[in-house]
Amino acid sequence: MEKIVTNAAPAPAGHYSQAIRHNGLVFVSGQLPLDPVSKEVVEGGIEPQMRQVMANISAILEASGSGLDNILKATIYIPDSSYWPEINRVYAACMGDHKPARAVIPCGDLHYGVLVEMEVIAATR
Repeated sequence: MEKIVTNAAPAPAGHYSQAIRHNGLVFVSGQLPLDPVSKEVVEGGIEPQMRQVMANISAILEASGSGLDNILKATIYIPDSSYWPEINRVYAACMGDHKPARAVIPCGDLHYGVLVEMEVIAATR
């Protein structure tokens, strides 16, 4: 089991790793729309926040020897189902033809008042 760390994504704020690589899989912890440099929540609504989450996940996957095209399962948390069309649009643009298993879960308030959090499981290359 190997802990994955990259400065290209926000550092963990709690007792967890950005990701763990084990037996050909990468388990990426829930990523918030935080800028990795400023450590601030990206402003402007759900679309820029979803783009930042995708960028953070991509950076962590790249550091682990994987990539967005290797995602097997994505779980996306949103405060309300009304955000589904916007997150789906950004997600589809980032993922292209790759369509892994996915769940979008309306769950109420998220940490720091963000509008999206996403975790993934991916295969290594």
